[in-house]
Amino acid sequence: MKLSKISKTLFIGLSTITIFSCTDNDTADIVNPNAGIDSANNVFTAAEWNPGGELGTTSNEEGCYSNPSPYVENNGMYQTFKKGETFFENDFTLNTQPRRGLGPALVRSSCMYCHPSYGHGKRMERYQANDMGNGYLLVVYHPTAGTDINGNAYAANSYISEVTGMPQTKAMDPFLAPIDESQISIKWKKATDEHNNKFADGESYDLIYPDVTIPQSAFNTDPKPDNYEVRLESTIGIYGTALLDAIPDDSLQMQYAHESPYVTLNPAMWDAASKTWASSAWYTLADGDKRIKKFTYALTRGSLQDGPGANAMWNITNVTRSDRHYLYTTKAWAKAMSENPDVIKYIQDNGATKTSLLHPYYADGSKDSVSYLVNLLLGLNSRTDSQTYEKYFVNNDSKGEEMSDQDYYDFMVWHRGLAVPKARGLNTDKVKRGKTLFYSMGCTACHRPSWTTGNDEYWKDYIVRNQGPLPRYAHQKIWPYTDMVQHRLHMENDIRSGWCRTTPLWGRGLSYQETGAHDRLHDCRARNVVEAIMWHGYSKNSDAYRASQKFYNLPKDDRDAVVSFINAI
Repeated sequence: MKLSKISKTLFIGLSTITIFSCTDNDTADIVNPNAGIDSANNVFTAAEWNPGGELGTTSNEEGCYSNPSPYVENNGMYQTFKKGETFFENDFTLNTQPRRGLGPALVRSSCMYCHPSYGHGKRMERYQANDMGNGYLLVVYHPTAGTDINGNAYAANSYISEVTGMPQTKAMDPFLAPIDESQISIKWKKATDEHNNKFADGESYDLIYPDVTIPQSAFNTDPKPDNYEVRLESTIGIYGTALLDAIPDDSLQMQYAHESPYVTLNPAMWDAASKTWASSAWYTLADGDKRIKKFTYALTRGSLQDGPGANAMWNITNVTRSDRHYLYTTKAWAKAMSENPDVIKYIQDNGATKTSLLHPYYADGSKDSVSYLVNLLLGLNSRTDSQTYEKYFVNNDSKGEEMSDQDYYDFMVWHRGLAVPKARGLNTDKVKRGKTLFYSMGCTACHRPSWTTGNDEYWKDYIVRNQGPLPRYAHQKIWPYTDMVQHRLHMENDIRSGWCRTTPLWGRGLSYQETGAHDRLHDCRARNVVEAIMWHGYSKNSDAYRASQKFYNLPKDDRDAVVSFINAI
């Protein structure tokens, strides 16, 4: 039977729980109802209580998002896990070990700002990097193709080149942040769908979306960008990502092939005519190995060891390590700083002594030499710049690497060691009814319930290769509720490019318990599950339109049951 647009399904990123005007009591019946756990019933198997499988599931009490997996505890990795945890939970500094090397430009000084209590970011009314819970990354891109001031052509939906892909709004003195965050505006606007935001029984819901603007004057770059728009992308949960890494590429290929006849897939990932991967679906790792892209909303990474956490530890803080002897910066920012008289004067006044962090930029102290080195050193942003970076910043540093190989290995043990919380309330009639409806509406076409991991031959970068094993999750049946495929919802001020990987639903029902917020979808526009579902049906072109309309036509008790199920898994 044809699905006619995965519409029948989707529900990409029901990434939230609920508050709301519609279902204030949605979570009341799913918080720690542990009676009968691990038992099968007429709707759930016993295995579904453990979404991360036997090796990747933990308890669901308060604080559970930070728990190590059974694999970590059973294989003598707990102490390493706890050491790695300190690099996630604490601020990095300019020069205090072991968390030193912050800057010169940075997105955040700590992971916890974006991942409050290990969860998703929260919906914010403003953009301030130091607001705890602000998990937003600014997405600044060209909405249409064009040519920049240097004559370089750029494609539609490509990131601007003047600032980094994850733009920085902080910098160490005396440098100015690439973007002055005080000029960033976030306004929340209202949207109205074809039902005037009201169910047939009279219950209403709200739909809001962010409208973000950054004036050209906020960019401390030379040149400044033009022809750009701004979107927000919030962080997603970090628990269980190693289990997703363990899904074999062959299994992913079968999923794409299964969906392709029924829905248009991103041509950058799937060649519909040849019925196989597009060449751009492969991600090339540092040693030349290739993996299928599976991480981030935009599907930009192919291995967890070169994915969100491994990269974020470098590019969010700009803390370098032995495999990253270069900065996360742009030439346009380096040039602007080299032309700023206040920056030059500050370095002349404070960079003469060898113990100064600014000494590498000082040279003979003349304006010209300081300007030259600021332009050179702040622009060392590629692997080919490693030797120059080492000459100025590494070889004469008595403290060694900013992040040692051992510390990075500990961090990666922690990253791969985070477990998925146990499901809740699977033995209640309401949750059982919700599962039946969720499946019958076709939501599982995109929110695929389960996968089986392979041998988990995870990719090892050269640091990990020389340090030791990482947590491994071979042959586990897991229940993340994602197809790992991108779909389109066609929302107002939609995500850049319109393609968004289906967000896993496992553990999201505990978001309020863990972080104090329910927000879902890629920019936290949905403040509860109902809003998230109805955004799936905002446009008739949405891949999930038909499934969302089935939800719309349910009586209230059934809508509540679906919400309870989503919050329970």
